[in-house]
Amino acid sequence: MERSTESRFFRTPAAPPFFDRRDAGRQLAARLEAFAATPGLLVLALPRGGVPVAYEVALALDAPLDVFVVRKLGVPGNEELAMGAIASGGIRELNDDVIAALQIDAATLDAVTVQETQTIFEHERRFRGNRPRPQLEGRSIILVDDGLATGASMRAALAALRGHQPKLLVAAVPVAPPETCAALKAVADGVIAAITPSAFFGVGRWYRDFTQTTDEEVRELLSRSAAGTGM
Repeated sequence: MERSTESRFFRTPAAPPFFDRRDAGRQLAARLEAFAATPGLLVLALPRGGVPVAYEVALALDAPLDVFVVRKLGVPGNEELAMGAIASGGIRELNDDVIAALQIDAATLDAVTVQETQTIFEHERRFRGNRPRPQLEGRSIILVDDGLATGASMRAALAALRGHQPKLLVAAVPVAPPETCAALKAVADGVIAAITPSAFFGVGRWYRDFTQTTDEEVRELLSRSAAGTGM
């Protein structure tokens, strides 16, 4: 598949274009219709916020849904600042600029990595329950989140998924800056965003309701998808 970025450019909207994540998923699904008949299609979500979006995508494309967990590697004492990210499978994506600027040593980085790796295992058990992980090799995978800023988590997830040798690997989000989409084309076979505003202002700016997704909602949506029931 030719690598591509689909987009519509928005200035700061008078009202955000997405009511909530489910609405964003339905709008994103309309841009993914070409994948509906793809053999072996699998929709993966970055939890938590990506799950309601991906649920609507999987429902529209009649594809199975699962989660792929990525954890931010926060700077100790300032955890909101990411020095990188790690995904299921142990692939680590580092923010070299932050690491160099704060002079973070290897021991600190490794300690945070071990902690977040354990968290990934715990979250997978919590979200998936007793269901086995899906087979990834040879599948056509659409990886979904509720939006991208720097794209570090998405990049880490794509790198980890690439190691499983999928047939096709596409990143899909409702909203992301154009430069982030362009950068992700180096690690994905396709990057599709419903909107790519040049004046970004953060992911939440494009939603009227950006309430945090709960663990219970993640489990419920995954269960409904596995059972083949709508909502």
